[in-house]
Amino acid sequence: MVPTPKVLPLRRRDEVITRILRKRLDTILPLAMREAGIDMWLILCQEDDYEPVFKTMMPLDTWAPILQMLIFFDPGHGKPIERINLSMTHFGDLYDKPWNGQRFEEQWELLPKIIRERNPKRIGINIGRVQWAAGGLTHNLHEQLIEVVPDVARLVSAEPAATRWLATLTDDEVLLFEHVVDVAKSIIASCYRRETIVPGVTTIQDVMWAYWQRVADLGLEVAFKPFFRIVRSEAARREFGNDDQTIRPGDFLHCDVGIRYLGLNSDHQQWAYVCRPGEDQAPAGARSILAEAHRLQEIFMAEFEQGRSGNELLARILTRARTEGVPNPKVYSHSLGLYLHEPGPLIGLPWEQERCEGRGDVRLEYNNAFTMELSVQDVLPEWKNEEFRLSIEEDVVFTPDGCRPIGLRQTAFHLIGA
Repeated sequence: MVPTPKVLPLRRRDEVITRILRKRLDTILPLAMREAGIDMWLILCQEDDYEPVFKTMMPLDTWAPILQMLIFFDPGHGKPIERINLSMTHFGDLYDKPWNGQRFEEQWELLPKIIRERNPKRIGINIGRVQWAAGGLTHNLHEQLIEVVPDVARLVSAEPAATRWLATLTDDEVLLFEHVVDVAKSIIASCYRRETIVPGVTTIQDVMWAYWQRVADLGLEVAFKPFFRIVRSEAARREFGNDDQTIRPGDFLHCDVGIRYLGLNSDHQQWAYVCRPGEDQAPAGARSILAEAHRLQEIFMAEFEQGRSGNELLARILTRARTEGVPNPKVYSHSLGLYLHEPGPLIGLPWEQERCEGRGDVRLEYNNAFTMELSVQDVLPEWKNEEFRLSIEEDVVFTPDGCRPIGLRQTAFHLIGA
C-alpha cells in the first residue's frame, strides 16, 4: 500500500483551521470589504442551512444553533474591522458577542440598534447573481431583514466582497495546500496499484469504492463523488463489449477525484495504464500525448497575470497553444480552495471554449488557487491511429512569483502490472 502523509487528528485540525481563520479575518476581510466599497457586511443564515460565506467563517469546533447573524463594520481611518456575533453561537474570541439571550426575536430587535449606532453608508448582503457562493441569503431572511434595517436603500450586493473573501488564500493556506495535495495524490496512487487492481477481476466500480473508502478511513471527506473510467481501444471494446466494466491489460484508467481537508478542496485527474504481459511502460503514443498535455500546462501557467479575466486567460492560452502546435487543446479551469468551483475567474468550460459570461469576467488576483484542468487530443498509433483525448488536472496557485503547481505534477502514467 502506498504510504499516506500523516493526516492530522481532529483536535489538531481545529487548531489549524482556527489559526488560519483568525488570520483571514485580520487580513482578507478588510481587503474584501474595502475593495467592495462597503462599510458593513451582514451575513445571516439558519441552523442546518448555513450559507456559503458563513461556513468559511466558523471554526471546526463550533455548533451554530437557531438564527445566525455576523456583522462586520469598518469604522475607517485605518481602524480594525469590528467583528460582531449576534447569535447564541460561541466562536471563542474571534468575534465580539454583545448578546447572550436565547430568543431569536431579540436578535431582530438588536440588529437595527447596532446598525443605527454605527450608521454605515453601504451595507453589503449576500444576494450575488453571478457567483452562487455570494448569493446565500435566503428569501425568508431577506424579507425579515428589510423590515427592520434602517434605510433599506443602503443595502447592496456584497458579491465583490464575497468573491474576494472566498477566492483569496493567505500565505499560510498556500503552504497548507501542499500538505492537502500530498494526501490527495497519495490516495490516488494507492488505488492505481496491484494491491487494489487485479486485471481481469477488479471492476472500475471496485476502484471507485476503494478510493472513497480510503478517504473515509482517513477521517476525510470527498470533495465530490469520485469518478473513474476505463479508456480502451475500439478493438478491445468489440472483444469485451461496450458495457464491460472489468479492468483488463491494455486499458487506460482515468480518474477525476478530490478531497476536503483542513478547509481546502483538492481536485485531480490522473491516468494509469494496465500493462500487458512483457510491458513495463505505457505505449509510446500515449506517452507522447501526455507530453503534449504537459506543454499545454506550461502555456497555461505562463499566461497568468494579475488583473486578467478568465475569458482573457482562456483566449490567450488557446491562441498560444494552437500557434505552438499543441494538438487540439481545450481548457476548462476553475478556481479552487475554500470551495470546489467558486468563486474566482472561470477559464473556459468543456462545452465553451470562447467566452463564459459572468464568471469568466472575474479578474485574477494573487493567492488565487485553481485547477489546471485541460486536455489535448491526437492519434494513438498503437490503436490504429484512433483519436485519443487525454484530460489531466493539477492544482495550481498564483502568487506574485507566478503560477505554479501545488505539489508535483503527474509526469508519467501510473503502471499496474499484468
